[in-house]
Amino acid sequence: MSTDTLKLYHASGSPNSRRVRRYLAERNLSVSMVSVDLSAKEQFSPAYIEINPRSMVPTLVLANGTSIGEVPAIWRYLEESFAELPLLGSTPEEKSLITMWERRVELDGFAAVMEGVRNTVTGLKGRALAGPHAYEQIPALAERSAARVLNFFDDLEAQLANSQFVAGDKFSVADITTLVTLDFAAGGMNLPVPKTHLAVKKWYATVSARPSAKA
Repeated sequence: MSTDTLKLYHASGSPNSRRVRRYLAERNLSVSMVSVDLSAKEQFSPAYIEINPRSMVPTLVLANGTSIGEVPAIWRYLEESFAELPLLGSTPEEKSLITMWERRVELDGFAAVMEGVRNTVTGLKGRALAGPHAYEQIPALAERSAARVLNFFDDLEAQLANSQFVAGDKFSVADITTLVTLDFAAGGMNLPVPKTHLAVKKWYATVSARPSAKA
């Protein structure tokens, strides 16, 4: 499925951009892709600030010029615009459970990794929080962040011990955010999933084998 009326501004190394790219790949949606060079601080350029005043990626720009930032909002627009192969759920129950689990993963896992990375990486000095405002790093937060991530692994193991996918028996956006979180933790904080977490390992092998994992 293709639409030339949409543009996705994204960055190759951005975990949030990857969440949207994988969503598009899973649903076989094709949009115009515009790369934003974060290393060159292109997100702070006047041209990009006009698109997204928060200086963050990704941003979906509609044909009428409307800009949609924030991953869940982009997903929602795409889900409601294209009905085939929904990843946010089909029934009220599915939609609620997927929203619940995706939110838990984002808060307990993804945000914890982001906190750990942004407060320790040298290149992010003065940029401890993404967005238009400058905040200094608090390196001491890294220890708490690591503990949060390890607790997230434990909670995820408990869920996947009794569930094929994160939010039930169907692949959903909850699985997308979880996969990105685990890869982010391993690469950004050197915190891979413990070998003892067999259910998570099995799930990870399954979802990593999907073609969209490379998006």
